[in-house]
Amino acid sequence: MSAPIVPPAMLDICEDRLMVLAEIEQRVRWLATAIIDHANRVRPNPTGLKVGGHQASSASMTTLMTALWFEHLRSGDRVSVKPHASPVLHAINYLLGELDESYLTTLREFGGLQSYPSRSKDPDPVDYSTGSVGIGATAPIWGAVARRYVTTLGEQTGAGRQYSLVGDAELDEGAVWEALMDPMVAELGEVVWIVDLNRQSLDRVVPNIGAPRLQGMFAAAGWQVLTVKYGQLLHELFERPGGDALRTRIDEMSNPEFQRLLRCTPAQLRERLPDTPELASLVRTLDDGTLHAAIRNLGGHDLQAVSDVFAQIDDTRPTVIFAYTVKGFGLASEGHPQNHSSLLSADQIAALAERSGVSLDAPWQRFGPDSPAGRACATTAQRLRRDPAALAAVPALPSDIGRTPSGKATTQAALGRTLLDLTREAPEAARRVVTLCPDVSSSTNLGGWVNKVGVWSPAERKNWFEDDAETILHWRERPTGQHIELGIAEGNLVGALGELGATWSRWGQPLLPIGILYDPFVERALEPWSFGIYAGGQSILVGTPSGVSLAPEGGAHQSITTPSVGLEQPGCTTYEPAFAIDVEWTLLASLARLGRPDGTSTYLRLSTRPVDQSLAAVPSDPGARERRRRQAVAGAYPLRTCEQPVVTIAAMGATVPEALVAAERLQSLGTAADVVVVTSPGLLFDAVQARSGHGTADTWILDAAFPVRRATPLVTLLDGHPHTLAFLTGVNQVRATHLGVTRFGQSGDLDSVYRYHRIDADSVVAAALDLL
Repeated sequence: MSAPIVPPAMLDICEDRLMVLAEIEQRVRWLATAIIDHANRVRPNPTGLKVGGHQASSASMTTLMTALWFEHLRSGDRVSVKPHASPVLHAINYLLGELDESYLTTLREFGGLQSYPSRSKDPDPVDYSTGSVGIGATAPIWGAVARRYVTTLGEQTGAGRQYSLVGDAELDEGAVWEALMDPMVAELGEVVWIVDLNRQSLDRVVPNIGAPRLQGMFAAAGWQVLTVKYGQLLHELFERPGGDALRTRIDEMSNPEFQRLLRCTPAQLRERLPDTPELASLVRTLDDGTLHAAIRNLGGHDLQAVSDVFAQIDDTRPTVIFAYTVKGFGLASEGHPQNHSSLLSADQIAALAERSGVSLDAPWQRFGPDSPAGRACATTAQRLRRDPAALAAVPALPSDIGRTPSGKATTQAALGRTLLDLTREAPEAARRVVTLCPDVSSSTNLGGWVNKVGVWSPAERKNWFEDDAETILHWRERPTGQHIELGIAEGNLVGALGELGATWSRWGQPLLPIGILYDPFVERALEPWSFGIYAGGQSILVGTPSGVSLAPEGGAHQSITTPSVGLEQPGCTTYEPAFAIDVEWTLLASLARLGRPDGTSTYLRLSTRPVDQSLAAVPSDPGARERRRRQAVAGAYPLRTCEQPVVTIAAMGATVPEALVAAERLQSLGTAADVVVVTSPGLLFDAVQARSGHGTADTWILDAAFPVRRATPLVTLLDGHPHTLAFLTGVNQVRATHLGVTRFGQSGDLDSVYRYHRIDADSVVAAALDLL
């Protein structure tokens, strides 16, 4: 038996405004439910593959989203909608005229409405992509930071709140609490979270949601905590004789017991609900309709209660609203413990259509333009309309600063050096660069850059160590700073990175964000960073130090699979430079790819191994130097060539010195060896695929680095998993041996660790001779 859409006791006190909102709410609920129903039961499905959708999860959010959109939202606000409520978002956008009717039948269809809200793929407006639990919830926090940062450049982004509509089970994700605990978050008064507290997960009723504990955790983090628990009907009943007993009974019962009451008939409620004489007396005074409505009259489904709590939001600090709801509210499946992915039957859909005032023959009805609900939709659409942001161009970036590094240097240190050079060579472009670290600025050689540009803070803060002569890293916090320091939480780092990389599409103001973290933790950060790329964020992720080349650090800090991760990540170019000049060239090329509609992200894998820069043999002739630069940016370049090679060593990153030593020793043994430096396995793989007709990448780099006239047996070498470069055998169809790291590392000196993993010069020589 389904609940009335508006409790009977509430109808007597509703104003016209609430009646109109209730009508819109019911139409939104119908549309969201029908969108899912059509995808599963009406649209042909020749493969028989489950389509899916979440009618119950959508229904629990309908009241909250109706009140938010049709009364409180403003054009400058942004909303992250919980993944399983995407049909509600589509229903609202349809009523507002932002989505064509033809799309309502395309949920989860190729080219249609996406399974979860997507900024890049959905045909209607979506503020934040969601779908990976916990990431969409925290995105508005980093969106708020990004908006504030853009304003410090003197650009106008307007003002507005950043809302997250969060499922209560989503609060199980550690990423949520990592974000809440970062010190800067407590200053973001525009952030508002609305927690859909329906007390169900996918499989079950959560035994004890622990709302007071959760509320205390938010409060301890400096958030305003608001709760909307009961609707007007229950509040009215609480004032009657026996009302205190009713409140106590509901407050103290377990979640499973409450959910079971939602499935009871009025007769069963009269038997199960009372536990005291006072409550029994109150229940006897209620008719069946009122009793049935009362048990599900939670605040998250009371339009006035929801509107009132929205009005209490304090914009001086972040706010969380715990809204008690019923999963599946208003549907035949409401409160059922297994309703997460359940679908209404044909009879139940027909009954819902009748209650909603909709014909099954014309299920996609909008309101008449002259009706009160139609006028409310038109007024809301006008209030929320945004003018498209004109995209500003990224200021010109050099492709080559012109320095030729000498002496011994690391690729990690070259990053900071290049950023400093950029402030002199291209100050306007450099002003758009923003760096982020999870408390590793000094250990990743960013100290000079941080000293130069300062640390970003919404307000200037006193540097108490300014007059300390022994302080090397100067922590000057000010609104014009260009470095953002977060706590030790990689998820926060890449979450912020994704939103800073999306400012070009939100406000037309491109930033050039660079996130730096230890390479072993790239995989920890990979999912949220990948999701940020999916959502349109363009950024540079730097993993450093990397590999077993940081030998004394031991196995826990020695990354193995990150080179292949970078190779496989969509929307991303990966580079692992061998020399400082390679870092400069690839970093500048990566920056030039950011902040534009066809832009891409980059992953740079850097090392702390000091390398003699003369080994790079950078050509002095300008034309030859430019040829080398183009090859390095395209993925590879020949470093050592012989007249008649019999073997080729293709090496990447920190292992290039071993390749050169091995080539010299092979030469002394009468075996001529070419050495090719691979800077980007991903770009080379794309070229190989394109040569076979799979893709549109340029293929010239294969002829430059691996010309067929010089094809020989191949040894590949890198400080990472050897399969990363194994595809190179297919360039010229040659025999090969692949050397790399396949085991967890060991602490020790560099030579010992390289011997242990068989990536030392001896192993390269042996592998080459074995091939021949």
